[in-house]
Amino acid sequence: MAAKPKRPRPTRKLTDEPAAALQPTARSIDAPKPATRAVAVTGRASFLGRNLVRLLEEDPAIDRVVAVDIKAPASAAKKTRFYEVDLTQPSLTGGTAGAATEARLSEIFAAERVGTLVHLAFHSSPSHATAYAHELESVGTMHALVAARLAGVRKLVMRSSTLLYGAHPSNPNFLGEHQPLRATKREPFFADKIEAEAEVGRFVERTEGAIATVLRVAPILGPTIASFVTRYLSQRLVLTMMGFDPLVQFVHELDALAALKLAVDRDVPGTFNIVGEGVLPYSTILAMMGKVPLPMPHFVARPLSRALWATQIFDSPPNFLDFLRFLCVADGSKAKRAMGFAPVYDIKATIHDFLGVGAPVLDRGGRLEQPV
Repeated sequence: MAAKPKRPRPTRKLTDEPAAALQPTARSIDAPKPATRAVAVTGRASFLGRNLVRLLEEDPAIDRVVAVDIKAPASAAKKTRFYEVDLTQPSLTGGTAGAATEARLSEIFAAERVGTLVHLAFHSSPSHATAYAHELESVGTMHALVAARLAGVRKLVMRSSTLLYGAHPSNPNFLGEHQPLRATKREPFFADKIEAEAEVGRFVERTEGAIATVLRVAPILGPTIASFVTRYLSQRLVLTMMGFDPLVQFVHELDALAALKLAVDRDVPGTFNIVGEGVLPYSTILAMMGKVPLPMPHFVARPLSRALWATQIFDSPPNFLDFLRFLCVADGSKAKRAMGFAPVYDIKATIHDFLGVGAPVLDRGGRLEQPV
């Protein structure tokens, strides 16, 4: 007879449900579990994480939300239970590297009867703390997915990025999901996320009946999200590469969130590009935003960018200059066809909303969309 697993104690209880309603049935951690509407979200403190948790709280089809992060939310929520777990800690007790973190996560997932894991524990901007970022995004993804497999979690949704395709002069006009991820692995911001996608492949291979959805999201723009992209476009004087004017693609923050919720609601295995409607030349975007272009030859911009990045004055390392020279536009037709995802905001409306001059936009149900 399988021993009844001990219920892990949450760092902070964020629910009004009686404790008895949340007690797991007697089973081993890796035993098959019945279907459940419990969703776990790692990276709850991120923009997408905290807003997805809010949407799940409002969804009557979701019974329970399990939030995992190192920072507790400021306020309680009815259906959400928060667990403090640091994915960068290899061992909590000095044991085998990663074993303690994976064991704790698998206990949490099993006790809460999690059926879907949404993995969002990624940096939205490049970091100078590259060792920490690697432990969080590459190794941390491995820990989270091993724990999910041990706990019998069947479904995985993970956020990735269209920037992983890389900006190259040989890129086609629209990059499909079958295209290789050619962003330079010399840049840790790209390398760690590419490794995280590889971990998803291993999860699918080793988990019977697994459904894994990877969303490669275009750079997110909107009135409330903060990232190196929004900070860069908030400057008055903006760098351009002399002789280059690539097409640029964004997705509105509300559309990115809607795609994430769709992936939770529907079983759509595979990798999908999540992009906004339309593209514009970089020069046109800067003109719409009222920016002053600062043209610079690449052989000058690269060493300057390297120096500014090293002194932490610049928000992005020199490898990102390629995106100011070459095309990196993803094809979103697969997400529309298989997921039913259709962005509400086109690129002009996205820019206008980022600037705070956009007209109200109605969602697919005819309701007024509001920033979250």
